[in-house]
Amino acid sequence: MTKSKIYTRTGDLGVTSLVGGQKVKKTDIRIEAYGSVDELNANLGVLIAIPNLQSEYVDLLRFVQNKLFNIGAYLATPNVDNAITHCNGLTYEDIERIENSIDVMDAQLPPLTSFVLPGGTHRSAVAHVCRTMCRRCERRIVALSNTTYVDPNVLKFVNRLSDFLFVFARFNNVANQFDEIFWDKNC
Repeated sequence: MTKSKIYTRTGDLGVTSLVGGQKVKKTDIRIEAYGSVDELNANLGVLIAIPNLQSEYVDLLRFVQNKLFNIGAYLATPNVDNAITHCNGLTYEDIERIENSIDVMDAQLPPLTSFVLPGGTHRSAVAHVCRTMCRRCERRIVALSNTTYVDPNVLKFVNRLSDFLFVFARFNNVANQFDEIFWDKNC
């Protein structure tokens, strides 16, 4: 079997192919949507690579990365006549798994009395970067949904993931006895 080339030169003029071969501009909202998901997924890899992350969170984040690949493949597939109504490999139970993790961590956190500034431990800071990327994914997917049908579970999963990343950032600061940094509105 011959190894395929990494470069095809088809993108040199600012176009790329969707699943199925349809050519679109690299600025197409569908490309923006799944490209943002890919960027988030890569940064979750950075988060996982930070040493001493508990195995249960490594497992959860790897699960999330796999679900994001499913979402990316779904978003990279043209939805002619809104015929594709379900993102393969994504279920409501996947969303519930994220919610359950949020609930477990949040139960160990003090109530919020102010806005939290991103930062703290290295892991918390990276989780906040991932959270903001996740919000961008959500905005891009919503923009795509204004032009074609998008499985509601995709938006639910991404929205819940951003909540998870916020709580995960707080949880890591508190678990590592690092004081949270709160917004000083009088600064």
